[in-house]
Amino acid sequence: MNSISHMCPSGPDADVFCVFGKSCILPCSFQGGTDVVLHWINVKGNTIVHSYYNNRDQLAQPGAAFQRQNITVQGADLQRKRLAAADRGGALVGEVDIQQVGNRITCSSEGIYPEPELTWSTSPPSNVTFNNTAIVQQTEQQLYNISSSLIVSDSVTDLVYSCTVSTRTNSRRATLFKAPSIFSVCGTETTIPCTSSNTTLTKLIWRFNHSQIILIQTRTDRTVSEEWRQQVKDVSESGKLTLQELSSNQEGIYTCELRNEEETKTTNTFLRTDNCQEISTSVVGFIIGVVAASVIVGAVLVGLVIYCKKTRDIEVSCAPMGSCILPCSFNNNASVLIHWTTKDIYVHSYYKDKDQLKHQEQRFRGRTSLFKEQISRGNASK
Repeated sequence: MNSISHMCPSGPDADVFCVFGKSCILPCSFQGGTDVVLHWINVKGNTIVHSYYNNRDQLAQPGAAFQRQNITVQGADLQRKRLAAADRGGALVGEVDIQQVGNRITCSSEGIYPEPELTWSTSPPSNVTFNNTAIVQQTEQQLYNISSSLIVSDSVTDLVYSCTVSTRTNSRRATLFKAPSIFSVCGTETTIPCTSSNTTLTKLIWRFNHSQIILIQTRTDRTVSEEWRQQVKDVSESGKLTLQELSSNQEGIYTCELRNEEETKTTNTFLRTDNCQEISTSVVGFIIGVVAASVIVGAVLVGLVIYCKKTRDIEVSCAPMGSCILPCSFNNNASVLIHWTTKDIYVHSYYKDKDQLKHQEQRFRGRTSLFKEQISRGNASK
C-alpha cells in the first residue's frame, strides 16, 4: 500500500492509501463556477501533475515523474494509474511468510517501501544467538523484498520462533509453532491442530510438505484442491483440519497458516502412517483399547478403566510394580489390527500377524505383550 497526502482548498489534508501498480483516486471538491482552474501539484518536488482550465486539460508541460497516459481527472478528482514508489511515501508491510524446511527457518516479505528491517525473537526468551543478516533486494518498481534464515538445533524443541518486518510506517509479525507428531491408523479419521488466533482471521491456508496446497479459506469462501477433496472432511472454526481415508501417501508435514491484519501464525505437524496399502480398511476385528489410569490416594492399588470396542467398559485393579492383564475381546476376522492407546499415546500395536512397536511410547518399551496364541480366538487382552 502507498500512503499519499494531498491538499484540496475545500477541506483539510487527507491520507489516501493506494496499492502499488494499481489506479488510485485522490478526491477533491470545490464550489463550482464558470471559470474553473485546476492544478494538481506534487508538493514534494513542486511538480505539476495535472492542469485543467479553459474547459480542457492543459498538459503541455506535465511533470517528468508522471506520464500523460497515467493521469485522468474526474470532476476535480485525480486518478493516478499504475502507482509507483516514487509517487510518495511507502508500501506498507503486507504478508510475512515463515516456514521451516529441515533445520532452516526462513522469514520473508515482499513489495515494501521504504527499505524494511527484519528482527528475530523466541518465546520464551532464550539465549539463542541470531546471526541476523537479512537479504534485501530492490525491484524494478523501487520496492523492497527482504528475507532472513536461521539454522536451529535439533536439541532445542521447546522454542517458538517469531520474525518481525518493519518500516517507519508499520510492522507485521510471523510466528512458527511446531506441534507434536501425530500417528494415524490407515483408513481412519485424523484431526491435525492449528494454533488459534484471538483476532478475526482473514485467511487460512493448509499445505502438505510445504508446497502442495490442501485448501484456502477466507472469511467468505473455502477452496479445497482437487487432489485432496476425498481426504478433507472438515475444518473447525479454529482452523483444525480433519482428514479421512488416509493412506501412506499422506504421510508428511502438514502446515497451517492463520493470517489476520497483524500477524501470521504457522504450525507444522508431522503425520506418521504405516504402510496401509496391505491392510483392509473394513476389518471387523479393529480394536482400540484406551487405558485411563488414576492413582487412588492412600491405597496400594491403581484403578484402570478399560474401553474395548465390542465389549462393555471394565474396571481393573492392578498392584504397583506387578503384572496386570487388561482384558479385551472381539469378533475374530482374517485381518486383525490392534492398537492399545492411552489418550494420544500408543502403548502397543499388533497387525500383519506380529507386534508393531515402531511408534510405541518410550516408557512402555519392554513392558507390554499380547496373548498372541489367543488373538485368532478374538482375545486382544494385554
